[in-house]
Amino acid sequence: MSATDRLVANNTAFAGHFDLGHLKASPTSHLAVLMCMDSRIDTFRAFGLTAGEAHIIRNAGGVATDDAIRSLMLSQRVLATEEIVLIHHTDCGLLGASEYELYQQIHAETGVRPGFSLEAFTDVEEDVRRTARKIKATPFLRHDRMRGFVYQVETGRALEVELY
Repeated sequence: MSATDRLVANNTAFAGHFDLGHLKASPTSHLAVLMCMDSRIDTFRAFGLTAGEAHIIRNAGGVATDDAIRSLMLSQRVLATEEIVLIHHTDCGLLGASEYELYQQIHAETGVRPGFSLEAFTDVEEDVRRTARKIKATPFLRHDRMRGFVYQVETGRALEVELY
């Protein structure tokens, strides 16, 4: 059975007992989380969230890409979120990665260089601050209630980062 087949089977079992109940599109905690896509982080268990409480926006590195900013903007302006939490983590695949080498490899394989930055970094706390600065500089987002954290994959603990 492939991994996708297993997902489909699990979803079929889930749907057999599914009850949307009282959940609405607007998160009950009025919280939006921008974080890395790393599969070692179970956001709901690690932070005590349940379905319907927060918007979770994930991408490689938890980067404030144009699409992440778009999602945060819609989360705030259409679905009433009021707080932003940034979560980066230790042992991230982008930590110390070489954008140049990856671009060279992709160019050699495809003949095309990606038109986007990978946003590799060398200091995870500074990267949280860099993401916060990018969000703060975005006129489309309210950022007065924003906090940042580094999740330690080794311990499961999130440590707060002073953003400014």
